[in-house]
Amino acid sequence: MIEGYLRLLGIEGRPEATYETLVDLHHRHLDTLPYDNLSIMLAAIGALGAPHSVDPGETLERVAAGGNAGYCFHHNGLVALVLEELGFEVVRRPGQLIETTGPSGELDHLAFEVRGLPTAENPEGRWWPDLGFGDAFREPLPLVDGHFRQNGFVYRLVRVGADGWTFHHDPAGSFHGNLIRGVVGLDEVAARHPALATPPGPYTSKLVVQRRDATGADTVRSIRYTRIGEGAVTRELRDFEEWSMALEGLGLSFAGVEDDALRELHKRQAADYDEWLLTR
Repeated sequence: MIEGYLRLLGIEGRPEATYETLVDLHHRHLDTLPYDNLSIMLAAIGALGAPHSVDPGETLERVAAGGNAGYCFHHNGLVALVLEELGFEVVRRPGQLIETTGPSGELDHLAFEVRGLPTAENPEGRWWPDLGFGDAFREPLPLVDGHFRQNGFVYRLVRVGADGWTFHHDPAGSFHGNLIRGVVGLDEVAARHPALATPPGPYTSKLVVQRRDATGADTVRSIRYTRIGEGAVTRELRDFEEWSMALEGLGLSFAGVEDDALRELHKRQAADYDEWLLTR
């Protein structure tokens, strides 16, 4: 079932369940599949019947056929499933977005832990890969207290008991951090998805497409393009062709999406962006 996904990432056959494989897959996934909420936004404007399901098997089938993954529930659900199929020990964990006032108190991020991969620097062998943040870390983080420098960014991780941790993003990132604690089942993730992905859910107001590469991260939020890290820049994408080319440049697929729907989405996002400018 996972061979199509592995081929998409340029991997032939089934690699062994090693730390090196985990890092390689982490890099390849980030390079190939951007974070996106396109199906959510198309559904919100009536151009799609419903956002894509967060069932990992359906996500696996969709991306293997050349489609988009989605947001964190999709990305981390997919990769956790693939890693299990490859023989890794995986524990799924719920995350809460940290705002200025503290953790959200809601399940709004799906994370997972990989166990049994000791290294000299991490003898306990517990690792946190995460493909669902969009602009966060490039390398899986060891589940130990500390600051971690990657490509000019600094991330902080603080363990919370035996089964939790707090993540503090680099100040240049798009969010403050995440509290991850406990365990979560796929049924809980599926039950939470509609509250996030249908109006007035938090992922239904702005199109967000992000991709983390080896030296930085690119984001299109509404009609604004931003790069952090090497080559940092910000610009507006008011022209539809420029906007759509920027999205495709991040790896977003428009397969099966009508041009009129994309133009309508761009038009609405531009109008919302102008309203946002008036509040600054």
